Amino acid sequence: MTFAALPARLAIVATLLAASAATAETVIATRTIRPQQVLTEADVKLDPATISGAHDKIDDVIGQEARVAIYPGRAVMRGTLGRPALVDRNQVVELVFDKGGLVITTEGRALARGGVGERIRVMNLSSRTTLFGTVAPNGSVIVSQ
Repeated sequence: MTFAALPARLAIVATLLAASAATAETVIATRTIRPQQVLTEADVKLDPATISGAHDKIDDVIGQEARVAIYPGRAVMRGTLGRPALVDRNQVVELVFDKGGLVITTEGRALARGGVGERIRVMNLSSRTTLFGTVAPNGSVIVSQ
């Protein structure tokens, strides 16, 4: 390769880098999204700007629940969304202890909101003991102790 061809190659590389940076997009809110609101397609759109730490695909945010308020024109940051809550705070839930063929179920009160697979604190209503458990897809809470 000659030195005369080097500037042409650098120009091509710079053009390709600029084109790839221009195609990066960020998900932004189109209207005020309140905490605990599940996002729909009408709530967000893609913006050609690139913002570090923000979602870049609409499919990643649709159906997710806002943990904080997100205002119109603001980027939807990665830590501001989570799975929709299946259990609300103070909701009476079924507590399930399952170990080695022994299954014990009782009623408990959720001390926090939580979605499927999240660990929350619950209180056993009969013993008033506070435990940690994992929210199951059917809305019960699986406890280990």
